[in-house]
Amino acid sequence: MSARSGQALRDAQAARRRNGWLVCVAVCVGVWLLRQGMETSAPPQPSRAESFTSAAPVPAGGAASPHARVGEARTGGALAGAALAPSEPVRIRIPAIRVDAPVLRLGLAPDGSLQVPPPGRSGSAGWFKDGAPPGAAGTAVMAGHVDDAHGPAVFYALGALKKGSRIEVARADRRTAVFSVDAVEVYPNDAFPDRRVYGPAGRPELRVITCGGGFTEKSGYRGNVVVFAHLTGAE
Repeated sequence: MSARSGQALRDAQAARRRNGWLVCVAVCVGVWLLRQGMETSAPPQPSRAESFTSAAPVPAGGAASPHARVGEARTGGALAGAALAPSEPVRIRIPAIRVDAPVLRLGLAPDGSLQVPPPGRSGSAGWFKDGAPPGAAGTAVMAGHVDDAHGPAVFYALGALKKGSRIEVARADRRTAVFSVDAVEVYPNDAFPDRRVYGPAGRPELRVITCGGGFTEKSGYRGNVVVFAHLTGAE
């Protein structure tokens, strides 16, 4: 992600904290769970084993991007692949959780928050178009709904991913960027670590974001699930 777009997202996060908005809050109300009267199970949440367990705790104000601290030994031994030339993503596939979805371009909403896929497109993922394309050098950001009024959406099972899981992003240049998951973490709405998630990276990295952190009928989802991954190759 460019310094400008990363700062835009960090500024947006600060504004959302002041206003009670978080990165995926527009898709995090848990409409489906509410319609089911809380009688169905909530989306899976990441376990401690899938987090950056050996990294230093992240303060509420954010911290350095984890790629600077988390080495190869802590990411399943998956070597980093060489950066690809920039090209827009068109599809994301995550075999372990059966995701195979088209990708929409997302920008910033008028209030400075990250846009989300529009109503009726809950089966699509979104890519922050002003940041790095997946596979290019920098931090690429993708987000999607966890559910809607009809049931689970594209990233409903994101919290079930494990370290080393494979993420494939098909691009407009007909190449597929292949990523390996470094960690899956969940952050509460009032302590989202902007810099850790959106901060610039020296290698091609990917963040995939949806809602999580438990659910209450009064406030909806209490946080966000974030998948951290790095490029391992291209096909």
